[in-house]
Amino acid sequence: MSERIGRYTVAKELGSGGMGEVYLAYTPGGDPVAVKRIRSDKLDPLMRARFEKEALIARTVVGTNRVARFLDADPFADRPWLAMEYVAGRTLLACVDEDGTLPLPLVASLGALLAEGLSAVHEAGLLHRDLKPQNVIMGKEGPMIIDFGLGAFMDAAKESLSHSGMIIGTVRCMPPEQASGHPKVTAAADVYALGTVLLYAAARHYPYDGAGWEAIAVQVANPDIGPDLSGVPEELKPLIAATLAHLPEDRPTLEAVADACADMLNVAGLAPADARLALISRTTGGSTRDPAAQPLSASFERVLEDQARVEAGGPDSPLDGLSTSPASETSDAEEEQPSVPLPQPAGPDLLEQAEPKPRRSSGRPPASKRVADELRADYAVNAKL
Repeated sequence: MSERIGRYTVAKELGSGGMGEVYLAYTPGGDPVAVKRIRSDKLDPLMRARFEKEALIARTVVGTNRVARFLDADPFADRPWLAMEYVAGRTLLACVDEDGTLPLPLVASLGALLAEGLSAVHEAGLLHRDLKPQNVIMGKEGPMIIDFGLGAFMDAAKESLSHSGMIIGTVRCMPPEQASGHPKVTAAADVYALGTVLLYAAARHYPYDGAGWEAIAVQVANPDIGPDLSGVPEELKPLIAATLAHLPEDRPTLEAVADACADMLNVAGLAPADARLALISRTTGGSTRDPAAQPLSASFERVLEDQARVEAGGPDSPLDGLSTSPASETSDAEEEQPSVPLPQPAGPDLLEQAEPKPRRSSGRPPASKRVADELRADYAVNAKL
C-alpha cells in the first residue's frame, strides 16, 4: 500500500536533507505535488506554533511566477509536513556544478526574476530566511524559489546546527546579523541571501568558506572580513558587494536589485523576456528530467482512484479553522530569546494581516493557543513552589 501524507499519496522520494525528506506525491485527482515532511528532532511547541502561523500566511502569496505555490500543511502531525507546487528541474547549485557558471546577462536575468519572487513573499508578510542555490529550481518556466514555507523551522534547536548537509549550505548564505546571534531578521536578510545566490551563479563559490560551520559563521559575523568576490565579472561586482553589505541598512532594496539587473541587460542589448528564455535554454538544455512525467503503474493508479472516492466530500485542510489574527499570535515568551555568539535562526517577522475569511473548524485548537495554555500551566505550577 502506498504511503499517505495528509491527503497526498506518495510515489517516490525526491531527496532528503537536514530538515527532512521531500517526496513526489499526488492529489486524489492525480496532480503531482512536492511534499516535505519535517524531521521529528526539529520540533517543539513553539516551532509548531510558528509553522502554523506562517503556513496560514504562505497561502496568500500571489503576484509572481517565481515562487512554488504553497498548497497545504499540517503543523499538528507527529511529523509536520507541507505540500508545495511540484517544479520539475535541477537546482541552481546542480546547474552551476554540472555545467559551469552563468554568463553575466544570465546572472542579471536570474537576479531580476528572483528579486520579483522574493518581493511577493515579503508583500505577503513573510521572509524566506533560507534562500540558497539549493532552493532555486531551474525549470522550464525559469527559476522558481522553493521552501519559503519553512521559515518557522529555521530556528530549530541549536544542536541541529551540526547536522551535515543542512547547516553548511545555510551558514554560507546567512547574513551577518543572523550569524551574530540576532534573534530577529528583516527583509534585508533575504537580500543578502540573494547576493550569495548570484555570487554562486557567477563564480561558483560563496562569500565566505571554511572547514566547518563555526569557522564560516565567525567570518560572516566579522565586519573586518570582506566577502570573496573573486571570479565575478567587474560589471556585476558593485551589485553583489552591495547585497552582501555587513549592515542590513546598507543593502539595496529588492526593487533596486531588479533595476540594477535590468540595466545590465540593457547594456548587453538583451530584452528581459529574451534573457529569461536564454536562461531557461542554458539551465534546462531544452528539457527537464521530470519524475512526474513518467507513466504511473496500474496499481498506483488504482490507489489514486480509491483515494479520490474516499476524498469525494472534499476534506478540510489541517489549516482550516485557524486564524492569522492577533488573537492567535504566539506567546510573548517566544520573542525573548537570549543572544548567543554563534548562529541563531530568526523568529518570524510577519507584517499585519488582513482579516482572514472564515474557515471551517478542524476541531483542533490552534497550535499557538496550545502553546499559550502550556506556558500558563507551567507558570501556575511554578508559582506554587
